[in-house]
Amino acid sequence: MKIVSTAEALREQLGEWRRAGDHIALVPTMGNLHDGHLSLVRIAREHAERVIISVFVNPTQFGEDEDFEKYPRTLERDKLKLKKVSVDLLFVPEVATMYPFGIDKATTVTVPALNQELCGSFRPGHFDGVATVVSRLFGLVQPDVAVFGQKDYQQLLVIRRLAEDLNLAVKIIAGPTLRDEDGLAMSSRNQYLTDEERKIAPELYRVLEKTAEALHTGNRDYAALEKSAVEQLTSSGFKPEYLSIRRAENLDAPDRDEDHLVILVAAHLGEARLIDNLLVEI
Repeated sequence: MKIVSTAEALREQLGEWRRAGDHIALVPTMGNLHDGHLSLVRIAREHAERVIISVFVNPTQFGEDEDFEKYPRTLERDKLKLKKVSVDLLFVPEVATMYPFGIDKATTVTVPALNQELCGSFRPGHFDGVATVVSRLFGLVQPDVAVFGQKDYQQLLVIRRLAEDLNLAVKIIAGPTLRDEDGLAMSSRNQYLTDEERKIAPELYRVLEKTAEALHTGNRDYAALEKSAVEQLTSSGFKPEYLSIRRAENLDAPDRDEDHLVILVAAHLGEARLIDNLLVEI
């Protein structure tokens, strides 16, 4: 596995692979890798001869009171994990590489159709930061394929809209959410949970499953289902930000006869902010 940190070294290696006719897949991450990330690498390998994973804790997608400074950085451990899944190149840029004119003077990218509701309403500017850094990674790597996890469902749709709207020649592939045996979605932020909170955390997914079951049985009172789910989470010890039933393709409010739905949730449990979602095909 080759490790580079500069745009020049990255382009040099990319040029060599492209001259050989290789397709290139990119898996962007913020590091602190777990099995969910590694599953995305395996998916990327199915679509390209060369797989690049980036590790960059992007400051522009964190708010003032969020966990940028304490976000877990485990690069040496990440390297060992990536070597086991045959990554071709690990890109570990500095902030100056990603934002050469400084963050305050950086060109930003906004996806207005999807950036201000759900997580966007509780994390103002977050998806602008995501869209901006992903655009920069796409510009540096120019991948044929990019793989993102479905756990961050709203982010996935933001990136798909970004690529389509800007006519970028990259195929966006979603990797399914990996879960622990008790249903909790794998996340770097799970390590913020105490032992007692970790026992409670799987209730987030169980509430999603209960809501999905109600939808499958014909219940279309979305507001009542959302209210009941939030009450269940609150009684379990969560501090919910939202639980919302939306159209799967664009996050619009669904009609009563909608067949393709997604249930999205964000809730605090102790110091951890947990998100999850569940697709519902009726």
